[in-house]
Amino acid sequence: MKASILYISYTGLLDPLGQSQVLQYVLGLAPDYRMTLLTFEKPAALKDSARLSALALQCREAGVDWHYLQYHHRPNMPATFYDVVMGVRRGRQLARSADVSVVHCRSYLAGLMGLLVKRATGARHLFDMRGFWVDERVDGGIWRKHSLKYRGFKYLERLLFTHTDHVVSLTRAGAVELGKFSYLANAPPPVSVIPTCTNMDIFKPQPRVRAEEDGFTLGYVGSAGSWYMFSEVARVVKLLFDIDPASRFLVINKSGHKAIREELVKAGVDLARVELKAVAFGEVSTEIARIDAGIFFVKPVWSKRASSPTRLAEMLACGKPVLTNGLVGDVEEDVNETGTGIVINDWQQETLRLALLRLISLAGEAGMSERCRSAAEQRFALRDGIAAYARNYASLVSHSARRAD
Repeated sequence: MKASILYISYTGLLDPLGQSQVLQYVLGLAPDYRMTLLTFEKPAALKDSARLSALALQCREAGVDWHYLQYHHRPNMPATFYDVVMGVRRGRQLARSADVSVVHCRSYLAGLMGLLVKRATGARHLFDMRGFWVDERVDGGIWRKHSLKYRGFKYLERLLFTHTDHVVSLTRAGAVELGKFSYLANAPPPVSVIPTCTNMDIFKPQPRVRAEEDGFTLGYVGSAGSWYMFSEVARVVKLLFDIDPASRFLVINKSGHKAIREELVKAGVDLARVELKAVAFGEVSTEIARIDAGIFFVKPVWSKRASSPTRLAEMLACGKPVLTNGLVGDVEEDVNETGTGIVINDWQQETLRLALLRLISLAGEAGMSERCRSAAEQRFALRDGIAAYARNYASLVSHSARRAD
């Protein structure tokens, strides 16, 4: 009989991130485990009844028992507290009815729900941390360091790391930082590293299609706020447009279009040469096929040592080199070791100009697409991530069974 797993995600399955970083894994694990999935869906997304029905059908056909609660955003902390209470309540019900052996919690808030489910049911707890979330809120300008909110969540973070049965870190760098936490010195939890992975069947190289008059096309995929340094990206785009009058800039982004345009205008970018659009998850690969190279910069702050940008794996899987920065997770090592992009560590104008010229040259090298694809398959293949989670499940289920005996 298959072991039963409860997967809790505060990220909705209808969100782009939920499509790439929740659904893909759960579908891959379903053949070997009884997967019960609990997510929190945004009200606007739930209004798309056709998409909701299609996703529910996809889960049913794969043997995934999907349940969802509505995500609440306002008023801020009371709304989050309400969601956590409702998540614990539903999580306990699902864990008991499915006789769950392991509760897999994606990120901090889901992790807190899972700890209370563990306490009520005896299920093993897998904390899929996804980054140092509390400090990310500070580094993203959302919270103030040393505020009551920050101190409270740092206490809850400590509970997570000291009461979980296994931690999954996205990066080797994050695992190293976790090992420095003084309160874990005597009893550190088991830690495994599973980077942000990509479905190689969805994200793959496709024939380059562009208008005859278009020159080098730079691409940007995903959100541009908080810890993403889009103003620096805009500066690179201005340099590109000055170097190549026929060049273009393509942005694939679900929301935040107004702020993106404002940053581009501020940098002096000609918006007539910019295409900004939102597409469904399944269409992102087709859009990436239109570019020559990708770009993204992330604030090189301590909290991002545990981050593995989804866009890196997706770009490489589609055969596109990238221009990015170091001191973020394992990005610098991954890019430099595979020769699949340019990594910088300062944003001086001359640094940006030289990096851009090197990127243009690199993108034109023979075999570059194959090199990027190979790097993605070796480091970010979804099948490998699924296999790693399955090993963690097997270990936790086995430990649970021995304890029961």
